[in-house]
Amino acid sequence: MATFFMFGRYSSQAAQAISAERTEKARKLIEDLGGTVRDIYVLMGEYDVVIIADLPRMAEAMQASIALKRLTDISFFTTAAMPIDEFDKLAEGM
Repeated sequence: MATFFMFGRYSSQAAQAISAERTEKARKLIEDLGGTVRDIYVLMGEYDVVIIADLPRMAEAMQASIALKRLTDISFFTTAAMPIDEFDKLAEGM
């Protein structure tokens, strides 16, 4: 599994449709793609929300981004993440 940070920006329609039910649908969508939602945070600033999720591969992360846009009308910027201890080990081996 790989970890992905999915940064979202609400459209006007997405902001009007905020609900716990929609959040649960988003969680289920990621689970249906073989993933797990680690956490979801609301943000202040450039992005409105971030989903931290573990997904099998980049392909499922892309599918999640597209499907979440269709479900929620939130545009997502998705990026892979690596724990710092793994990164340190990689860097030391170079």
